Amino acid sequence: MKNEKDISAIDGYVAAILIPIIAIGSFALFVETQVILFLFTLIIAVVSARGLILVNPNSSRVFLLFGKYMGSIKKNGLFWTNPLYSNRTISLRASNFDSERLKVNDKLGNPIMISTILVWRATDTYKAAFEVDDYQNFVRVQTDAAVRKLASLYPYDNFADEGLDEDITLRSSINEVSEALEKEIQERLSMAGIEVLEARIGYLAYAQEIASAMLKRQQATAIVAARHKIVEGAVSMVEMALEELNKKEVVVLDEERKAAMVSNLMVVLCSDKDASPIVNTGTLNH
Repeated sequence: MKNEKDISAIDGYVAAILIPIIAIGSFALFVETQVILFLFTLIIAVVSARGLILVNPNSSRVFLLFGKYMGSIKKNGLFWTNPLYSNRTISLRASNFDSERLKVNDKLGNPIMISTILVWRATDTYKAAFEVDDYQNFVRVQTDAAVRKLASLYPYDNFADEGLDEDITLRSSINEVSEALEKEIQERLSMAGIEVLEARIGYLAYAQEIASAMLKRQQATAIVAARHKIVEGAVSMVEMALEELNKKEVVVLDEERKAAMVSNLMVVLCSDKDASPIVNTGTLNH
């Protein structure tokens, strides 16, 4: 595998001055009826003009001589090279690629819709021009392949009922997933001389056929987690209430009254509606 190399090129401004001088001199020979010299110098001027190459900022030219790679120019400006060289322009600008939304399966086999946003640029002009057929299309295809692989390595989210305890998920671990995606894409694009500047998930959602069911499942999971916290807090508050009553000797409660108090407090604290107090004018048993 060859590597990129710089080509030696002459300052194009000097050539731009000399070529018109040669052309004018050829017409002077024509006036003096030196036809052969006139044709010779005119051909030299025309062919030499073909060697003038303009390289724009953040652009490059790759040069070939009868199919052989001769080198590249990355500096911007006007240059003069061998007129027999053929050349191809390779952009060095950063490019932004927003992939299409792909339907893939996550680690649990759930169908999801996912897309990625990729920022990249060509750094090795030889690899970009000759190691792959079309480096821009190569970027698109390999990015889609990397996203499909990444989605299969992580679950969309954690669900306690499946006994899944993943540290990294597609939905919650944005930084970790982006780093893994960037590394995967860079490995695939390195053979084309492409540098990945940034890669991140642009769109992530369940596929339409399971989106409604998964939304209900997420809501149920959230409700269960909230109830769990509420019960923990209620038990702590009941314990604290009993301890304070015993410590300050406000009232002496037997086991039956303690059970009734605990029952009432748990109902009040765990209910999702406001409690309606009932004034008891009799005893506990009447």
